[in-house]
Amino acid sequence: MTLLAFDSGIGGLGVVAEIRRLQPDHNIIYLADNAFFPYGEKPDDVLLPHIIGLLGRAIAAHKPDAVVIPCNTASTIALSTLRATYPEIPFIGCVPPVKPAAAASQTRHIGLLATPATVRRPYLQNLIDNFADGCTIHSLGSPTLAALAEQKFRGHKVDIAGAVAPLFAGVGAQKIDAVVIGCTHYTFLLPELQALYPNLAFFDPALPVARQTQAVTAKLPNRPGQNIAYFTAPLPDAADMALRLQHFGLELAQSVPHPA
Repeated sequence: MTLLAFDSGIGGLGVVAEIRRLQPDHNIIYLADNAFFPYGEKPDDVLLPHIIGLLGRAIAAHKPDAVVIPCNTASTIALSTLRATYPEIPFIGCVPPVKPAAAASQTRHIGLLATPATVRRPYLQNLIDNFADGCTIHSLGSPTLAALAEQKFRGHKVDIAGAVAPLFAGVGAQKIDAVVIGCTHYTFLLPELQALYPNLAFFDPALPVARQTQAVTAKLPNRPGQNIAYFTAPLPDAADMALRLQHFGLELAQSVPHPA
């Protein structure tokens, strides 16, 4: 069985790692839209047609059995349109894990770290209304954390303290006891977040998305396929990235078949 996993960069690889753990036999085509990174600062009317076009070309090229969109921004903007456009293909999206955070919070004050695009989406407010009734949500749409995660993935030491501090600067924010990770890029910053705030519970979407993928694809037939990663722009550190991608069971493609 072949999964197409799509993200704006390396963020979705945290989900890929969990899928590998739960379903090691799946073939995964990973598509990273680094040519258009970061998504979080771009307007919805630019992102939506771009994502639909890019994924449409990838679906035509690879004919996946299912599509996983670990990118929160892409999911909240494009998932409904993709499902309507390709009704024959299962799509697994990624949304901020507000529900488990709300269930776990004792203070009823929840922090949410996401991109500016995710924070402004009505979808997020609907999640809060449906699953965090009675909670105060302190949101930070960070313009820098995704880029810091990209650096961390490449082996660079990063300092995220200044980028995260505004989350705790608002009225009542000192009561936060649970933090929602609203961007899969931030999965790679969890060690830094936990070191800065050891008394807080962080809710990462990677494992829930992998479990949903397992549930949706459990009965799909097995067939041979590739395990390969495509980036929509050339990588200046391609040799290093090729080695890092091997840890996720992926071979770095030598061409860029899905230009932005």
